[in-house]
Amino acid sequence: MKDILVIIGSESDRKNITPGTDLIAELGLSYDLVVYSAHRSLPELTAFLSENERNYRVIITAAGLSAALPGVVASMVKKPVIGIPLIAGELSGIDALLSILQLPKGIPVATMGIGKQGVLNAVHLAKRIIEA
Repeated sequence: MKDILVIIGSESDRKNITPGTDLIAELGLSYDLVVYSAHRSLPELTAFLSENERNYRVIITAAGLSAALPGVVASMVKKPVIGIPLIAGELSGIDALLSILQLPKGIPVATMGIGKQGVLNAVHLAKRIIEA
């Protein structure tokens, strides 16, 4: 079992999540990073989570704009989900932050700050969850 699954919504998000994956490695945690869009590849995301959720302790998701990914993932899994709003679009991540924060009851996602500090804090929170 690996410690963390990192899911990003598009390949262009990889540069934004790199400080987090670097920190994961620095902390000696294991992880996989996959690219699945809640909008463009939902069937593939659903199949991946169905087959692989049990292989991870915590799931970190990062998304910009409408930021549907964290909520969609949390609706499908029982593992802890951490959502990171990425800086994107006209509102520079505020829309993503609100999308992740305002999920309906029963779909819990730990929501981090916008951008790099959110990426780093997501890893620190994942480590605390794993060590609890």
